[in-house]
Amino acid sequence: MPYEPPTHTVERSLRATTGAKIIAGVDEVGRGAWAGPVTVCAAVTGLRRPPVGLTDSKLLTIKRRTELAEELRTWVTSHALGHASPEEIDAMGMTAALRLAAVRALEALPVRPDAVILDGKHDYLGAPWKVRTVIKGDQSCVAVAAASVLAKVQRDKMMAELGIEHADFGFADNAGYPSPVHKAALAERGPTPHHRLSWAYLDALPQWRHLKKVRSWMDGSVPEIEGQLGFDF
Repeated sequence: MPYEPPTHTVERSLRATTGAKIIAGVDEVGRGAWAGPVTVCAAVTGLRRPPVGLTDSKLLTIKRRTELAEELRTWVTSHALGHASPEEIDAMGMTAALRLAAVRALEALPVRPDAVILDGKHDYLGAPWKVRTVIKGDQSCVAVAAASVLAKVQRDKMMAELGIEHADFGFADNAGYPSPVHKAALAERGPTPHHRLSWAYLDALPQWRHLKKVRSWMDGSVPEIEGQLGFDF
């Protein structure tokens, strides 16, 4: 299906209105997975013409996404990746884990960005970062699209490597997201050391429910479930 290529419109706007010179596009992958880290990429691209076919990683075939990531690694001005582990996700919740992974990525860049274009409608970064959120930024903004592809390819590679010791779960194919193979293995064998144990999927597995981790919510709030996929997915 044809799609509009991403542009530098948002970056040009930020440069004009805030004086920012170095602007990073930020995107995440793995938010809704049952296993593995959540991964965030921060990419700085400048205003150069992007590689042909650049768009949201989810719209690309595996082959094209992998080829494009290889091209992007030398095309971008700079990029860095940050991860939050399943243990960190269980301990602090997804929003805080996303921020942790994003800060790790941003702080690993060779030069601190003056502003950040963040994919989506929620600013999970906050101060002191100057953030512009853009819904579907991974389709419309060059730097965010580049971050989307780089994050997806790297996390998929990580999950395939983790899956070597857990072949029954099919991590190389499902990247830790629910799939028939993943769900069947989980029901039979229980969670691996790479699974998120505070996730709601364990509620549907009576034989493994005792492993579920429940965080204490001292402020009276309720656990966040945004992005979690139920076992009947």
